Amino acid sequence: MVNKLIMKKSLFFLMILCTINSNAQVYLISFAGTGASATVSSVKVENLTAGTSLTLSGGNVLRLNIFTGIDPVKNTLPSQLKIYPNPTTGNSVLQVYPPAEGNADIKVFDLTGREVAQLRSYLENSLQEFRLSGLQSGFYTISVLGNSYSLSGKLISNGKPSGHISIGKISSNPAAEEKASKNRITKEVQDYIDMPYSIGDRIKFTGTSGNYSTVKMDIPTSDKTITFNFVSCTDGDNINYPVVEIGNQVWMAENLKTTKYRNGDLIGTTTPPTLNISDEINPKYQWAYDGNETNVATYGRLYTWYTVNDSRKICPSAWHVSTDDEWITMTNYLESIGYGSFCCGRVKAISIAANTGWIFSSVAGTPGNDPHSNNLTGFTALPGGYRDNFGGFNLIGSLVDWWTATEYNSDYAWMREMNNGMYIIGNPLNERKIRGFSVRCIKDN
Repeated sequence: MVNKLIMKKSLFFLMILCTINSNAQVYLISFAGTGASATVSSVKVENLTAGTSLTLSGGNVLRLNIFTGIDPVKNTLPSQLKIYPNPTTGNSVLQVYPPAEGNADIKVFDLTGREVAQLRSYLENSLQEFRLSGLQSGFYTISVLGNSYSLSGKLISNGKPSGHISIGKISSNPAAEEKASKNRITKEVQDYIDMPYSIGDRIKFTGTSGNYSTVKMDIPTSDKTITFNFVSCTDGDNINYPVVEIGNQVWMAENLKTTKYRNGDLIGTTTPPTLNISDEINPKYQWAYDGNETNVATYGRLYTWYTVNDSRKICPSAWHVSTDDEWITMTNYLESIGYGSFCCGRVKAISIAANTGWIFSSVAGTPGNDPHSNNLTGFTALPGGYRDNFGGFNLIGSLVDWWTATEYNSDYAWMREMNNGMYIIGNPLNERKIRGFSVRCIKDN
C-alpha cells in the first residue's frame, strides 16, 4: 500500500513536470575583494562569447538569465504571479504584481501541505521580485496572501537538500518601504542586474577598487561569488593597470604605457618619431606607435631593449619585465590546462589574444579569425605592432612583439611574438635591442 502511494505521488510529480514548458535557469553572481582591498567599487562584465558587456556596482548582484519558456510578468497585466526557472535546480525568482498595495504574506508549501518558508513584506501595486533559494527536490506551492487577494503558483525543484529554504526580496521601492508595517519581517535588499546568458558562455570580469583592477575569467554553471585579488600596479606616470592571475603568476593585463622610469626620470623619445637610430649605441627610447598618442591607451608604448634593461626600472614597484623563463612557465601552464595547439604541441595564440583589435584572418583557430573565441585567460593581448631600427612603424592590428628581460648577446635580446594569422604563441626569437617592442610586466615573487 505504501509503495503504491509513493508510486502515485511520483507519477503525479512527473505529469506536472511534463506540463511545464521551461528549460530555464538563473545564476546569481556576487562579488568580493581580497588582497589590497576588500571592497569592490565596480565590475565590468564582458560576455566574450556573445559579444555583450555591461558595468555594475560591486555591491550589485549579476543575474545571468538563461532562456526560459515563461515570459516575465508585465506591468500592464495586473494580479499575476509567475516563477522562473520552473523546474529549478534549487533557486528561482518569484515575480508578483498584486492587485492592491499593502502587507502580504509570501509562503512556500511542500507536497504534503506543510509550510516550509514564509516572508511578510509590504507590496506595492507594481511588479516586485523575490528570490526563492535552498529548495530541495520536490513539488511546491507558492502563495501570496494580501488583505484583499490571494495569488498562487506551482514550482518543481530538482535541487539537492540544503537544509534551509528562504525567501529574499530582490527589488524594492523606497516609498513602499516607508509604508511597511511594524510587524513586517525585514530583509537585506540587493540590486540585481540582468544579463542574457547561454550555458558555456565565457565571461571576463574586471573588478575595480580605487586604483586597483583585477581580471577574472569564468564560465558560470551555478550561483557563485567572484573574488578579486587586488594588487597594486601603478607605473612612474601614475597609470594604474589591471592584473590577471595565470597559474601562480600575476601579469599585467595590458601592455606597458609609461613615459617614466620608476624613480620619475623621463624616458627619452626621438624627434621625429621616425628617426633612424640604427647607428646609435645604447639608445633608451619609448614611442607611441607612429608617434600618435591616441594609440597608447589601447596598445601601450614601444620600447628599446636598452630601456627595458635600465637600472632605474620601467615597471611599477614590486613588478619587473618578464623574463623568457617566466614566459615558458606561463605557456607550460596553459598547455597543462588544455590550451595546447593541435600544431606542434605549442600553446594556442587565442588563449591570450584579446577579443578586439585584430585584423581578420581566414586561417581558422587564429586570433584574427573568430575573435569571440579569443582570450581564454584574460591576458588580453593586443596587436600593437613594432618599430624597426630605421624608424618605420609596422603591422599594428596584425602583430605584437614583447621584449623579455633575457639578453641573447651584446646586440640582441629574446622576445615573444604572435600575429593575427598565427596558431601559436611564438617560440622565443632574438632581435636587435634597438627595435621598439611592447612590454608586459610580471609581479615579483
